[in-house]
Amino acid sequence: MIDRLELLLALAREQHFGRAAEACGVSQQTLSAALKQLEERMGVLLVRRGSRFQGFTPEGECVLDWARRIVGDARAMQQELRGFREGLSGHLRLATVPTALPRIGTLTGPFMARHPAVRFTIHSATSAEILLRLRDLEIDAGITYLDNEPLGRVATLPLYDEHYCLLVAPDGALAGRASVSWAEAAALPLCLLTPDMQNRRIIDQHLGAGRRPPAVESNSVLLLLQQVRAGICASIMPSAFADAAGPGSVRCIPITEPAVTHRIGLVVPQRDPMLPSVAALLRLAQGLAAEGAFNKEFLSTHPST
Repeated sequence: MIDRLELLLALAREQHFGRAAEACGVSQQTLSAALKQLEERMGVLLVRRGSRFQGFTPEGECVLDWARRIVGDARAMQQELRGFREGLSGHLRLATVPTALPRIGTLTGPFMARHPAVRFTIHSATSAEILLRLRDLEIDAGITYLDNEPLGRVATLPLYDEHYCLLVAPDGALAGRASVSWAEAAALPLCLLTPDMQNRRIIDQHLGAGRRPPAVESNSVLLLLQQVRAGICASIMPSAFADAAGPGSVRCIPITEPAVTHRIGLVVPQRDPMLPSVAALLRLAQGLAAEGAFNKEFLSTHPST
């Protein structure tokens, strides 16, 4: 039964019979037979079929919701049982918004030191992708914005507040300033993340309705930093990225008129019991957040803040 529900979840994720079968390591015929057996067991049609996948029936959507809970609980049980034999081990899948990447080591480093048998896969993703992947059991936890857009059915833990600065080349416009306003930043040619990123939507909100389109858009923070280093344009980023550009290669100028912050935090599925590895990650993150560990990089960069 659990195996068939796993196949149903794969079909929901891939939206294609062939790709879902390939993702699960089975033939398409095996996938189709398992779905038909599931439909017979449930007594309802779950999948709209034609020459290709056409979506789920209302009953199928209902079963999908239950399948996510059942499969999630089954995985948690299997990991907990394995823990009795081996201690905490396995694979922890984490996704983070790009602007939180400089601080990810604050969490993963101590976790790996405590639990060396756990390995990480870390994805960079948009806030919307993180929530969808959590729902579909593709990741185990995420780091994203908590206070700007709806989160849905997740448990949250605040980690730190994101502060914003104007990044310019050392000899660029406003490089000699101690602080700037959002209006002054808006007047510069800017390179920003693409609009699918929540950070970009936040920045657009603060730049105001009169903002001009950015000179460069990219979903790669590294590419944006290269543009700033080369003096092509300025950017608005969390302060932690100043060091990522290389020592002395950019100027990080706090934007203080007005000073704004947005909350970044850990999101995990609302499930009891949790995966043991997720529960351990959450406990560690709570301790680190209480110590202010995620704020240390900002405070060292801006000691007067």
